Amino acid sequence: MPSTVVHVAFGALVATALLRAFDARALAAVCAFAALPDLDTFLGLWVPGGHRALLHTALLPLLLGVLVAWDARQADSWLRARFGDRGPHVAGVGVVALAVGGIAPDLMTNGVNVLYPVHDTFYAFDGDLQLSNQRGVVQTFVELSGEEADSVVGTTADVHYQTGVDVARGEDPENAERLFPVVSSGMQLVVVAAAAVAVVGRWRRE
Repeated sequence: MPSTVVHVAFGALVATALLRAFDARALAAVCAFAALPDLDTFLGLWVPGGHRALLHTALLPLLLGVLVAWDARQADSWLRARFGDRGPHVAGVGVVALAVGGIAPDLMTNGVNVLYPVHDTFYAFDGDLQLSNQRGVVQTFVELSGEEADSVVGTTADVHYQTGVDVARGEDPENAERLFPVVSSGMQLVVVAAAAVAVVGRWRRE
């Protein structure tokens, strides 16, 4: 599964692409948005099935996006009062990083409870999109045949994602190995490296 390092790397890529003014404070804020969903790893210690549900729901960036857009239109904007004129813009970029860098990678790897708590079902859209000279466009992200979708993983009642913080549902086994991933594939390593190059390049340009 993507680690917090990978989520932060995605956030850094979003920051380098979308921030109007690029500095350490704005970069850190956007990366924090991207890392935010992983906090439900700890919440899952008290809420069974809460990891990848409580803060991985797509309703979170939707709600935050509405709040940021509303605040930006106010004469007494809370964001402007505390973070200056660019506050709403940085927050808006952060919401994009939350959705694209914080939630989407997990949705494509093992799954998230994408509409929790309105609809308690974990989905994993980890398929393929191909062009075939015989079958045309072929995708396996979403089952369209009407059969039980492979993308459905389960609900908070029966799904647990193992982490170094919370190895098993309920009490962890004694002497359980606790693994804290940094990168779990070559592609994730490429994303982290690309983010580092992008940040350094944007920093030098600024």
